[in-house]
Amino acid sequence: MAQPSYLTREGLAKLKDELFLFRTTRRQEVADRIQRANSIGGTVDNAEYDEAKKEQAFIEGHILDLENIINKSKIIEDTKRESDLVEVGSRVTVMNQNRRKKEKYFIVGSPEADPSKGMISNLSPIGKALIGKKVGQIAKADVPAGVIDLEVLDIE
Repeated sequence: MAQPSYLTREGLAKLKDELFLFRTTRRQEVADRIQRANSIGGTVDNAEYDEAKKEQAFIEGHILDLENIINKSKIIEDTKRESDLVEVGSRVTVMNQNRRKKEKYFIVGSPEADPSKGMISNLSPIGKALIGKKVGQIAKADVPAGVIDLEVLDIE
């Protein structure tokens, strides 16, 4: 079975809104462009028509991707956790041993990851390294800049 797409309730709502936009507005806009390009110069050697068809393919593919993510989604409950292990949905405070700096991460699924906001994917190198760790343990994450050591200070 395929791995679920872990999402917060807010993340799921955003994806549903995006899916609605693509199914309605974006799909209709590109259909109008195709019709307009076809009426101007037919379909042979018509750059506008070709470009609109490429956009249509992108939109339809994106709709399928969004439907797949939504259908496989598993909600991350944002409540106080009683787990002593890092898992999807955990908010983790770590000490980056390499930089001697405290960092906070919220472990989420890939569709919702935004490292600039501290939301990291459970499939990212840091997320993978932290999953299953307890307070006091060191996670070794193999990132593009090299291996970093993260000491787990707190799990919420």
